[in-house]
Amino acid sequence: MAAVATQRVSALPWPTSKPIIEYAAGQQTPAAATFDPKKHLAFTPPSEIIKMKDIGYAEDIGVSPVAVSQPFQLFSEEAVRQMRAEIFKPEVMENCSFRSNIAAAQLRGYSPKYAQFTYDAWNHSETLAIISKIAGVELVPEMNYEIGHINFSVKTDEQTQQEMDAINNQKRFFADDEGIAGCPWEDDKPVVGWHTDSYPFVCVLMLSDCTNMVGGETALRTGKGDVIKVRGPQMGCAVILQGRYITHQALRALGAKERITSVTSFRPRSPHIADDTVLTTVRPVSNLSELYYDFGEYRLEIMEERIRTRLKELRNRRRTGQKVDTSALKEFLAEQVAFLEHTNQEIVEENKVVMGFVDEVKYPDEKVRTAEKEGRPAKRPRVE
Repeated sequence: MAAVATQRVSALPWPTSKPIIEYAAGQQTPAAATFDPKKHLAFTPPSEIIKMKDIGYAEDIGVSPVAVSQPFQLFSEEAVRQMRAEIFKPEVMENCSFRSNIAAAQLRGYSPKYAQFTYDAWNHSETLAIISKIAGVELVPEMNYEIGHINFSVKTDEQTQQEMDAINNQKRFFADDEGIAGCPWEDDKPVVGWHTDSYPFVCVLMLSDCTNMVGGETALRTGKGDVIKVRGPQMGCAVILQGRYITHQALRALGAKERITSVTSFRPRSPHIADDTVLTTVRPVSNLSELYYDFGEYRLEIMEERIRTRLKELRNRRRTGQKVDTSALKEFLAEQVAFLEHTNQEIVEENKVVMGFVDEVKYPDEKVRTAEKEGRPAKRPRVE
């Protein structure tokens, strides 16, 4: 695939726009806090959980029947303030910034070193219970490096005002029962282009005020090749997506100075569930040493637990006088060989990784739809 490889940058420029969420009493940042689920979780169940079969996928694809949730409230505003304070630390912007051909600005691998609150929030048992219940399978964070991955889209005051003027102009003429159906242009530059995730599940948390935002949906390709859109979450709200198996992209938001999302990746807790993790989309935007340490450690832990379980079964069969199940033993060993080969394949030598270049799925970008050139504007297609 022809593409220009972009390189890792040492740091992204500090956002020029003033953060939308203001801190009380004139403080630049809130006082550091310890995560407390009673204060910082504000969970409200999603209105709908969409299954893989509902969007045209076979029921045996993936690690769960669940495809995606509608947005739901997960964290309180105070929790969001703490997370924002951590990502805007100068040392995070300096040491953890990446960009690629499919995403212009990202922060990765900053937790727990620079962000203890964020780390504790995503690892707390109550948070994991919520995520797992919605996902339909017991999950744990994929690895520390993938806690709170940040996608940035920040605009100048002038750009934001131009969008708001156009949106407000259309409000007067094309408002309907769902609010704004369109604006007089189309934005065909997504925040993150078409891709499948490297990990089974993701939880996408909104860290920006979305009051004036138009767009910001997640576009999904169904099993039949159609495109549907799931509403973007509000501040403190989240969407859960089985993104390893569903091609998707994050659409740009219009009318807001910023769109900052925090993406935490998850995998099944059980070592006996298939782990289809790849590093394809994350190698080029990672500190490879840290990524490979985390990946190698958890994959070997899975292997260790599987071998311990099988060894216990072998010993029990022998102790009880049963004949060895040769076919089952050979099948198990073949599966573990394949598991190790896959692990080895994903750990690519540093000099063979093109930093900043991610293979993009070649579909036309979805657009933040606006008024039709003639007639009444069409509503944006959504999964409701």
